[in-house]
Amino acid sequence: MTWEGWFTLLVVVAVVAVMVWDVAPPMVAILGGDVALLLAGVITTEQAFAGFSNPAPITVAALFVVAAAVEKTGALQPLIAAILGNGDGGRPRLLRLLAPTAAASAFLNNTPIVAMLTPQVSDWASKRGLSASRYLMPISFATILGGVLTLIGTSTNLVVSGLMQAYGLEPMGMFEITRIGLPVAVTGITLLVLLSPILLPERRPARVQFEEESREYVVHQVVAPGGPLDGQTVESAGLRHLQGVFLVEIERAGETIAPATPNTLLRGGDRLAFVGQVDLIRDLQMIRGLIPAEQHHAAWLDGSDHTFFEVVISGTSRLVGSTLKESNFRSRYQAAVLAMHRAGERVQAKLGEVVLRAGDTLLLVADSGFADRWRNRSDFLLVSHLGGSPPPSTRQAWFVGIVTAGIVALSGLGLVPIVHAAILGAITLVVGKALSLPEARRAIDMDTLVVIAASFGIGSALENSGVAALLGSSIVETFQSAGALVVLLGVVLSTIALTELITNNAAAVLMFPIAMAAARQIDADPRPFAIALAAAASASFLTPIGYQTNTMVYGPGGYRFGDYFRLGFPLTLTVILTIALFVPLFWSF
Repeated sequence: MTWEGWFTLLVVVAVVAVMVWDVAPPMVAILGGDVALLLAGVITTEQAFAGFSNPAPITVAALFVVAAAVEKTGALQPLIAAILGNGDGGRPRLLRLLAPTAAASAFLNNTPIVAMLTPQVSDWASKRGLSASRYLMPISFATILGGVLTLIGTSTNLVVSGLMQAYGLEPMGMFEITRIGLPVAVTGITLLVLLSPILLPERRPARVQFEEESREYVVHQVVAPGGPLDGQTVESAGLRHLQGVFLVEIERAGETIAPATPNTLLRGGDRLAFVGQVDLIRDLQMIRGLIPAEQHHAAWLDGSDHTFFEVVISGTSRLVGSTLKESNFRSRYQAAVLAMHRAGERVQAKLGEVVLRAGDTLLLVADSGFADRWRNRSDFLLVSHLGGSPPPSTRQAWFVGIVTAGIVALSGLGLVPIVHAAILGAITLVVGKALSLPEARRAIDMDTLVVIAASFGIGSALENSGVAALLGSSIVETFQSAGALVVLLGVVLSTIALTELITNNAAAVLMFPIAMAAARQIDADPRPFAIALAAAASASFLTPIGYQTNTMVYGPGGYRFGDYFRLGFPLTLTVILTIALFVPLFWSF
């Protein structure tokens, strides 16, 4: 192998390692690898930035806008309400929940679907004494299965279609992948309905733990008029860094100040609300200038313009790798963190000093506009009111539904390319005021788009340097004696293993040239390899970090890391077997 090959292999290994160990966000890792290969001369400038002009990221950007309009207008709310109904749980209810969820995911980004369903299913389960853990993970898995049903079901399909076009193949049709996606979805959902009640344990979600424990650690104190704290700031009064206790709200003359900042001035008669560990709250009684007030437990927010929120930190969040103190969480987000949950357990350490990770669930208090400000930002995968009712369906929900159906119809019938239909739909939604222009801009996840676009350059490097041919030969040599189908399964298994470690889009781009090289070496048609690769790259069921919807339900479901493998392993095997059975039926080698 040439030095270009060794250098490319080193860069790819470094990129994967950076993403696996969360050293840097995927965008930084992929773009950094792309630039390194460009500077080393392994790829040309045109190859390094070819992905930025490819239809795939442009289409994904437009569909982000469509998904944001669906979420804002509550276009799915009537369907969600009808699905949940007033009945109890059980397999029939689970089937009624998962089948429409997968169908919706075939045409919409699955992230807003899970974002809308998570708080509603959690509230519905809580009211009936059921554990939300029996429903949230299956919902995430159902959206992943539904994404394989159409070209626009997931960005991975669009990425593979763009790679096919760059490789000289015809791009994927709107319903071409449905031939394999439909049996994958049907068998997968059937398995979820049968096995979820057996394999998923009942967990206590973060919100339930918080609601149960809040009565134990909410206490009020009053600033003594003329006392030593009267006229001081929160910081100078020593109330900013209390051990295990947090000042979250100040009530003054009928008005509420929340969250209380370090520079907020205290006045005599101010009513201070503290949250913390019950055994440490008694320390407040030792602070001169504070007088105990009547406690109202969790009702201390009633009637104010502030409420509880549940948020899940995303893998691309600026919070990852820093503490709440280092990130200036209160001033940046105008919110105070009351509790933190990780891997199904409440974090008992001093919250301001805990290094945050992707998937951490934070319970916080903020003003009622917090959700609108941060719902479509990259910092949080999920932002939901704690115990609040879902937003009502707006008048424009029908308009959004018609535009979405128009995108599917125009591209599905072959009247216009998918990129044209998606852009036209996004513009129509903005012009029709379903979304404002700033909302549309915020809806576009630039990190995801950069990952997709920059990945094309790394794919070109794998092709140019001969690494793709080498790795393809390894797969061929291992499986060739058993036939082309087994070689294809080798590609599928490699893709699934990679997609559990890094993002599914990055896994698809890295494996695509290897799959094409393997097909070429056995003189097989590359198209079935590309289709199988797209399906496999989305089959992320084994960990909470392999796919963002899995991360979204990690904390709200109270799951532990191993819960995903328990249900995801038989589902992964089913997907692999379904691919092996149906790909040869519709695509010849």
